[in-house]
Amino acid sequence: MNYKMMGRFLSQILFVEAAFMIPALLIAVFCREQEAIYGFLAGIAVTVALAALLHLGCRNAVRRFQAREGLVCVGMGWIVMSIVGCLPFYVSGEIPHYIEALFEIVSGFTTTGASILPEVESLSRSILYWRSFSHWLGGMGVLVFLLAVSGHNNGFTMHILRAESPGPDVGKLVPRMRQTAQILYLLYILLTVLNVVFLVAGRMPLFDAVCTAFGTAGTGGYGIKNDSMAGYSPYLQNVTTVFMLLFGVNFSCYYLLLMRQVKSVLKDEELRLYLGIVAGSIVLIYFNIRPLFESTGEAIRHTAFQVSSIMTTTGFATTDFDLWPSFSKSMLLFLMVVGACAGSTAGGLKCGRVLLLLKSLRRNIRKTLNPQKVQIVRNNGHMVSEHVLDNTNAYLAAYVVILLASFIVISLDGLSVETNISTVLACFNNTGPGLGAVGPTCNYSVYGIISKLVLIADMLAGRLEIFPVLILASGSTWRRR
Repeated sequence: MNYKMMGRFLSQILFVEAAFMIPALLIAVFCREQEAIYGFLAGIAVTVALAALLHLGCRNAVRRFQAREGLVCVGMGWIVMSIVGCLPFYVSGEIPHYIEALFEIVSGFTTTGASILPEVESLSRSILYWRSFSHWLGGMGVLVFLLAVSGHNNGFTMHILRAESPGPDVGKLVPRMRQTAQILYLLYILLTVLNVVFLVAGRMPLFDAVCTAFGTAGTGGYGIKNDSMAGYSPYLQNVTTVFMLLFGVNFSCYYLLLMRQVKSVLKDEELRLYLGIVAGSIVLIYFNIRPLFESTGEAIRHTAFQVSSIMTTTGFATTDFDLWPSFSKSMLLFLMVVGACAGSTAGGLKCGRVLLLLKSLRRNIRKTLNPQKVQIVRNNGHMVSEHVLDNTNAYLAAYVVILLASFIVISLDGLSVETNISTVLACFNNTGPGLGAVGPTCNYSVYGIISKLVLIADMLAGRLEIFPVLILASGSTWRRR
């Protein structure tokens, strides 16, 4: 294990995080938020000091990096980033308990949007900004950002990008992985800016628009209003619906569109499954909830918003869907599990992985009926390797085991089965709001410290696609070879 190279890379992550705290500090200074100023100064000071110690101790690192180091680096990077990233919340006193502050920032970085705060409008503007910006930073990944601006070699970048990027497999948009990271972030920034422009055009205040765009782009869903998006105009809600769906699409599709490869995008099986599930869910839920609303337009607007919000695991809300009929709530739980496309900023299993699981199941059924016939799984016309299929099946097994174990542990707090099931699904799939005591009008403060720590681990495992977190917990990872 190349500990010095890992330490050097972690120091770079922390320097980047400290730099990203500076805009929030400037907002605190401009708004004269004294406690928040202390919070961000402390956060920046601790982060820089820790980064400097790691850099000095690891400055003679040998540039040798393997897949194991890449996975460990990603897992450790997110943990360390969260440990210091919550300091502005804690030091400022706006979240007085450290574990709850850690829960809030992990929920932000992992784009979950689950909050322990009973109300958010009393928070200082700088804290609101940092809270929302954590979604944007975690959406594409701070490590991907670091790769986009660094000069690391391709072998190094491939291990990191594979470990942090969501989906069953990671491909290159261009021959060099660093250029791939740059293209991803450029597309991410352009879509975010476009989102802000449309929101401001609908007369949303600039600060609200920026924070909302951060939550939409990262598919995180931290609102800066107690009612999330319910108090904004139908136009602003519709704009957010569209952009949530856009950020749920594989970013490779946008690159192909820029390269004028429209046919390749239209033939993409994952994209068609994603849009098909969205359309079908809107129709089914609309007919189920239509009696709850005064007009057809209002029912369609709320249905489309919530389907987009839950399937992209954003978590914004325009209405209390916990009051919807059981069928509609069950549909939302289904969407929460499926998630959006691989290569997007959304959570969940991902449509690409669901597609591979269904095709693998079909192949196994056919092999049972015709044992002598060779069965090949294809995706978008290309043969899927057995390695990818094995990883997908392993992911599903780990997914189920972690869900069940987490559900059992948090059940010790005595809340309802519906609440506990939706809590685990919402955190592990990085969605945010669940049902019952953690519905869209409630929060996660009802859980005890042990449950919060379990949910923190679930959020990290869900965002990092499970394996980097499991590898950290494996004793064989740390043994010398």
